[in-house]
Amino acid sequence: MPHAQIEVRRHWSTGEEVAIIDAVHGALVAAFRIPVEDKHVRLVVHEPHRFAHPSTLARPDLLTLVHIDCFEGRSTNAKRRLYAEIVERLSRIGIPRDHVSITIRDIPMENWGIRGGQAACDVDLGFAVDV
Repeated sequence: MPHAQIEVRRHWSTGEEVAIIDAVHGALVAAFRIPVEDKHVRLVVHEPHRFAHPSTLARPDLLTLVHIDCFEGRSTNAKRRLYAEIVERLSRIGIPRDHVSITIRDIPMENWGIRGGQAACDVDLGFAVDV
């Protein structure tokens, strides 16, 4: 049950915003093999003057940051697949590959409360974390 937050520095149409959210969620489903219905994705739109960017970007308005909080246990290869999937899927929307930055924060399952206040380590998740 990864939680994803996407940060952008421009306004998109409603359809484009949904496509961005779906791109990141689809990448999580493909790379981390989570159930498709396990969708926890937020899109945060910043005013450009509140979101600094590297001066080397060709299209700073398209800078996109993706942060993933997830249970620890995913392999390095699964994380590599996730990075590639996210960049590929966002590029289809018009976001240049070199304008996407992704961070993953691995959180021990005992540090994640779910399903009515239970520690995630005490719950049958219904999917494997060690992919």
